[in-house]
Amino acid sequence: MYPVPFEYHRAGSVDEAVALLGRFGESARLLAGGHSLLPLMKLRLAEPRHLVDIRRIPGLSGVREEAGALIIGAATPHQVLERSSVIRQRLPMVSEAAAQIGDAQVRNMGTIGGSLAHADPAADLPAVMLALDAELVAVGPKGRRAIPVDRFFAKLFTTTLSAGELLTEIRVPLPPPGSGGAYAKLPHPASRYAVVGVAALVSVSGGKITGARVAITGVAAKAVRASATEAALVGQGADAAVVAAAAERAAEGLAVRADPRMDPSYWRALTVTYTRRALAAALERAG
Repeated sequence: MYPVPFEYHRAGSVDEAVALLGRFGESARLLAGGHSLLPLMKLRLAEPRHLVDIRRIPGLSGVREEAGALIIGAATPHQVLERSSVIRQRLPMVSEAAAQIGDAQVRNMGTIGGSLAHADPAADLPAVMLALDAELVAVGPKGRRAIPVDRFFAKLFTTTLSAGELLTEIRVPLPPPGSGGAYAKLPHPASRYAVVGVAALVSVSGGKITGARVAITGVAAKAVRASATEAALVGQGADAAVVAAAAERAAEGLAVRADPRMDPSYWRALTVTYTRRALAAALERAG
């Protein structure tokens, strides 16, 4: 199918993009990579009359290290996350997850900001950012604000971004020494979205797990933290038995989304399995 007619606007700055969103209101949508928006437009599940292209805004793409964090521009393509030497060195879990997104075309065009703002329940990066305790920076008519990632994903395809706001950067704190992270995923064979994806970050000191953040995607209506698993890890010895016991609790309190193609009990079993795999790899990397 073909989308409804629309007008294309190329924003030259963040301020111009915010002004265009304010001018056209609910009839406008942001365009970065377009891999989520354009299919919806072709199916006429989304019918914007104005597209505001933000991909070429100077400074909205790229990665830099600053004050104990990596700053990732919202328009940074997935392939940059996959290949960036600083990300591979400092946050290898991000590169690991980005390499598993879609195919080469999707990774070359899709952006981290677009993925997070779209809030697809089976996307990879929302879980990774939850595990890394990222902070998302948005700019809108009322100015600039920082949103903790734990408060960003509201429900299915919905975030706490306000009308007229756009993401400009993602600030990811660098984990302390003795930390390791990993992302384990069962991809859908056609779309490469996560049937189950688990991001885990653990910190170890003196043979004990001193910190843990575990996030799950693909199963619920949004990416969520596995709080019971986190609680079962902290203060325990860094060994396989502890990991196995904690992983068994990954599905506690998890509201599995309705899907006639998947039995909920099997989905929960997959969640446990991939949580165990992600935690084992994270602990190995933590040393």
